[in-house]
Amino acid sequence: MTSLPLRSVAADSNVLLSAIVRRAAWRIFDKVPDLVIVTTEFNMTEVHEYVPEFAERYGFEADVLHEAVELLPVERYSESDYISHVAEAARYLGRRDPDDVHLAALALKLNIPVWSNDRDLTELPLRVFTTAQLLKVLGV
Repeated sequence: MTSLPLRSVAADSNVLLSAIVRRAAWRIFDKVPDLVIVTTEFNMTEVHEYVPEFAERYGFEADVLHEAVELLPVERYSESDYISHVAEAARYLGRRDPDDVHLAALALKLNIPVWSNDRDLTELPLRVFTTAQLLKVLGV
């Protein structure tokens, strides 16, 4: 189904939020079940923090979205899993957005692309896909 051997991506909070309100990111979860999507516990906490805002913006009950977050088919990693790469990630991103360091460190550790609509992550020496780019690459 994919047009290149893309097996896994590290998903940023913004794409996870998009997925739970059934925006374009949801199509990747729905149409490409063999893609392994990973993220950090830090990012999952961040997603839960933004749920009330997204619930109001898109007309959902916050409880429903909190449950949707927990049901997303993502592999979650704790900081201890990628701590070895935090300093490297901070060198690339620390001045731009320190909140992105966790996901960047995980992606560096696993040597996988990042899936994000955040332009701050383009400093990484890894491929960064926006949702639109990923949909195209995956043929969805």
